[in-house]
Amino acid sequence: MKSTPTDAAFLARAIAAGAGEAEADLVVRNVRVFSVIDGSMIESDIAIVGERIVGITGDYAGRREIDGGGRVAVPGFIDTHLHVESSLVTPFEFDRCVLPHGVTTAICDPHEIANVLGAEGIRYFLESSLETVMDLRVNLSSCVPATSFETSGACLEIEDLLPLREHEKVIGLAEFMNFPGVLARDPKVLAKLEAFQGGHIDGHAPLLSGMALNGYLAAGIRTDHEATTAEEALEKLAKGMNILIREGSVSKDLDALAPILQPDVSAFVALCTDDRNPLDIAEEGHIDSMIRRLIAKGIRPLDAYRAASWSGANAFGLKDRGHIAPGWRADIVLLDDFEDCQVASVISGGRLVERSTFAARTIVDPVGLDSVRASKVSPDAFQVGAANSDVDVIGVVPGRIITEHLKRNLPVVDGKAQMDLQQDVLKVAVVERHKHTGNIGCGFVSGFGMTEGAIASSVGHDSHNICVVGADEVAMAAAVNRVIDMKGGFAVARGSDVIAELPLPVAGLMSLEPFETVKEQLEVLREAARGLGCILPEPFLQVAFLPLPVIPHLKITDLGVFDVNRFQLVAQ
Repeated sequence: MKSTPTDAAFLARAIAAGAGEAEADLVVRNVRVFSVIDGSMIESDIAIVGERIVGITGDYAGRREIDGGGRVAVPGFIDTHLHVESSLVTPFEFDRCVLPHGVTTAICDPHEIANVLGAEGIRYFLESSLETVMDLRVNLSSCVPATSFETSGACLEIEDLLPLREHEKVIGLAEFMNFPGVLARDPKVLAKLEAFQGGHIDGHAPLLSGMALNGYLAAGIRTDHEATTAEEALEKLAKGMNILIREGSVSKDLDALAPILQPDVSAFVALCTDDRNPLDIAEEGHIDSMIRRLIAKGIRPLDAYRAASWSGANAFGLKDRGHIAPGWRADIVLLDDFEDCQVASVISGGRLVERSTFAARTIVDPVGLDSVRASKVSPDAFQVGAANSDVDVIGVVPGRIITEHLKRNLPVVDGKAQMDLQQDVLKVAVVERHKHTGNIGCGFVSGFGMTEGAIASSVGHDSHNICVVGADEVAMAAAVNRVIDMKGGFAVARGSDVIAELPLPVAGLMSLEPFETVKEQLEVLREAARGLGCILPEPFLQVAFLPLPVIPHLKITDLGVFDVNRFQLVAQ
């Protein structure tokens, strides 16, 4: 939403109110203000003018006054890296869903919609960011397409990004996933890195270490959310990176990385969700959930709340927020329970968040409502040729997007490898959906536990073709064809019957429904997947990450199965 002017007239009003010589716009009385600098807690009023805190530790009068009821006031939470599209709702429903959990700033990479629609998708997010109640910031997607292994809906070069660079909501360049391109000094990669030197460049360097990590950081990259072990995170911290502890719906690294959040380094560690859907947000929370769990693990509240606010703000150059003090942005969370991080009320940019706050927004029209361009498929489309019975299989690791490269002895009939449910080996395929190429890459996957049926998704990181996993080809075809009919979404099929679905018509990634409706539909989908025998807690996002070829080891694309470590096709 529109920001408060900071001209001389505003400054005069702010100074007068801060000095107690004039009324503030809003005064929050009777709170205990927590400092993320030294961990102290003081009883105080908080005086606010416009979007700015102008006073604490004083007795203030305001045009509007609210009673904090003795609650603890902490700085608004910052999600330092996420893809709003993975919430499966539009930026406006994301705003309404997440802000009540205390997230007053979210730094998004519209990488998913950019891979479908290109610059049009980024512009949709930039226009939306001007209207959300929370401060939705944007890092410009750096890797579109993310790989040459798969057919993407768009390609963004530096010429496409430069016109967007000066937008008021843009921080810098989003996660630089193409670390092989950085290390190889690819000219197109260097052009993007050059344009953002001196600004923020977000990192994405899973398992990168040693001299290769040095080379990657020499490009001016400063943050990473892909560390999955304390050892990896500590090396990156020692080499100057800010570590973003991630806890999403699929990638869950909090337990592994919590030990690094110690007093000496908490100023260099922040929190992010990356990819989290409304069902998980409803059941667990958002950044508030991460704080709660960190404190329960014995992390000092000072370090947990600092990582959730000041550290993230500092890492991304947002010098006006992350602390409750005069002159700082009025992003404030009032807590009923400090250690359990139970959010009672939220103030975002000086506005108390109420139902009417969201009603005042101007909603930006959605884009990409006809982005699924693929022909219907038949069960015969999912055949996998095999020279022998020793077959490459993608091994899914629950709670991780990193996969394993397995070998399994599978039945071969007429030169075609077959599924083996006894070994938990299913078929997986990616159906190209952007350019009517007809490409279908097929292979095998283990770890889903399904004994029948199929699950299909038009969310397929990062090119977002249609990915399907199934225990029989008839169900695979039924699920894929329903996704095509819906113009994007999730579908679960048993035999030829579709038994659950969630339409995602906005670029094949997001629903037009309220987040409450999406949550309910996800509950139905999850139960339907469990009915097929699926053992994964988040089967749809796990399916969606199977095509991500910049993460080791085996990945499925519309060209076939790739061994990412060797960068070559191993199965078709």
